[in-house]
Amino acid sequence: MGKKNYNLLIGVSALVGIVLLIALVGYLVSKPKPEIIQGEVEAEEYRISCMVPGHVTEIYAREGQTVHRGDTVAFIDSPQVRAKLAQAQAARSAASAQSAKAQSGARKEQIAGAYQLWQQALVQEDVMKKSLDRVQSLYEQKVISAQKYDETKAKYDAAVAQAAAAKSQYVMALEGARAEDKDAAAALVLQAEGAIQEVNSYLAELYLVSPVDGVISDIYPKRGELVGEGAPVMTVTDLDDIWFTFNVREDRLHGMNVGDELTLTVPALDGVRVRAKVDYLSVRDSYATWKATKETDAYDAKTFEVRAVPCENVKGLRPGMTVLIEK
Repeated sequence: MGKKNYNLLIGVSALVGIVLLIALVGYLVSKPKPEIIQGEVEAEEYRISCMVPGHVTEIYAREGQTVHRGDTVAFIDSPQVRAKLAQAQAARSAASAQSAKAQSGARKEQIAGAYQLWQQALVQEDVMKKSLDRVQSLYEQKVISAQKYDETKAKYDAAVAQAAAAKSQYVMALEGARAEDKDAAAALVLQAEGAIQEVNSYLAELYLVSPVDGVISDIYPKRGELVGEGAPVMTVTDLDDIWFTFNVREDRLHGMNVGDELTLTVPALDGVRVRAKVDYLSVRDSYATWKATKETDAYDAKTFEVRAVPCENVKGLRPGMTVLIEK
């Protein structure tokens, strides 16, 4: 009887143990797993573009290469800009010659020629004055007709006007160009100088330089290809300006407000943990981010973009890497 009770006790104990084991397994299986929010590493990118069209003659950097601010990364050859420079230089030469002529005045030969013409006109005026005096005396004596007198008087008046015009030409040659003409000629020189400075600024832009310290992440054209005005040639990624981006449903935003600190995991860096602080929170476009929290009797939740910046530098962190948050 004792042995029978003993066997019964063993059977009950085994049954209880099996029930407890099944309960434990069920608990472990049904236990909710920690919620994981996945995000991505991003960094500020700068596109290096050309201001003038031309051919990519030289590329001094390669993708993945580290560059510093001010480093020359490419050269664009532009025949159009060089032609404009030649035109501007020719315009400056012409304007300088015109200004020099206005400032120095007429040559000695021109002054002497104007004086001779004035003297010739004076002689002609004197001759016509004597002719008019004789004709007038004869006209008063009724020897000649009024028409003959009028013709002689008209020739005298023309001689007087010609002498006055010759004198004014001599005076102008003697005094040189007017102040207004001199100022206008000098302004043309300044205008040509400005055009040359503008073209020289375009020539300087043919050498493309990096605006920041960073890594060349993309090179678009190949050597020899034609690029248009404003076309991007390279992209530089600034690894010192890096952040993490997450798309989070609004019912999971607890602890992710601006100013909150997060602990992130980077699988690509052997699961290294990174501390980051939330500095941006904004709702995504509603047409793509509405999602029901449950299948029935629930509300539609919006998706928010959450950005966080690392609290310290993380060696090896690169844009595109996955980051995880356990909640």
